[in-house]
Amino acid sequence: MLTNLETMLRHKAINGWPLFLLFSIPISGAVLIKMLATDLSVGEGIASMIGYSVRFAIPFIFLAIGASSAYTLFPNPFTAWLARNRRYIGLCFAIAMFWQAVFIFTMTTFFRDFYFADVYYFRDELEGSVGYVFLTCMVITSFAFTRKRLGSQQWKYIQKGGVYFLWAYAFSVYWWNLYYYPNPETIDSVFYWMGFTAFSLRIAAWGKKRNRQNDKSSTPIVVKAIGAAVVGFGLVASATGLLWQKSVTEFMTSAAWSAELELWLPFWPLEPFLPLLIIALGTWFYTHARRQKNIAVPRPSRI
Repeated sequence: MLTNLETMLRHKAINGWPLFLLFSIPISGAVLIKMLATDLSVGEGIASMIGYSVRFAIPFIFLAIGASSAYTLFPNPFTAWLARNRRYIGLCFAIAMFWQAVFIFTMTTFFRDFYFADVYYFRDELEGSVGYVFLTCMVITSFAFTRKRLGSQQWKYIQKGGVYFLWAYAFSVYWWNLYYYPNPETIDSVFYWMGFTAFSLRIAAWGKKRNRQNDKSSTPIVVKAIGAAVVGFGLVASATGLLWQKSVTEFMTSAAWSAELELWLPFWPLEPFLPLLIIALGTWFYTHARRQKNIAVPRPSRI
């Protein structure tokens, strides 16, 4: 059965550029159909299209950031297919974000009064602008004729830095929708947990790699227990943001310098990411190896 699945997942119709077309054409079609049913002569209509188009993008950025880690943790034909097509999954994300950019441009050009009165917030503007800069650079460097002009480290910084930032932006939006704003929608919960799972896979894959590197070492059982407890605490925190968001935000912005940073520094003070940071810390403890001491072996005496 696995052989048949692998053969199916290697079919050219669902790999590479055909896969990109398989998703990008329906996305564009759905956006165009929604446009026909929306009053685009008012700012509210454009704002609704901004929210509508971005929802097509979110699953793709979460798949892109979790694909290689899923294969590391669970090597099988499906995760191999995801990892193999990570580039084209990312380009599908770019197509949906292109549509959002069109509507944002329309909003800021033709409905400026509505934009600055009801939509504009400086930190959101900053995060979104940085995200689009990263996305543009990632798309440009996805092709061989530009990639060959970059060093491997430069390309890695652009791609990895971009996918982390874009994941963080999308993930934080749905964290705030779920744990701060009233009356969250079901889609907010779905996208939040998708983003959380995707990055948790990266943490788990990192932990698996540490274990492989420490195959000649041992982790004390007490340290492993501490690590497991910290990971468990992080998982609980990820599901209980309503209980701690307000107090944590007040504590972390109590200093004047921190409150000032909150106005313009993207994501500060990092509330959406604290559970994942805790899980990463627990994973570090769980995979922290105590190196075995080298025992000196006496050299044989010469006769």
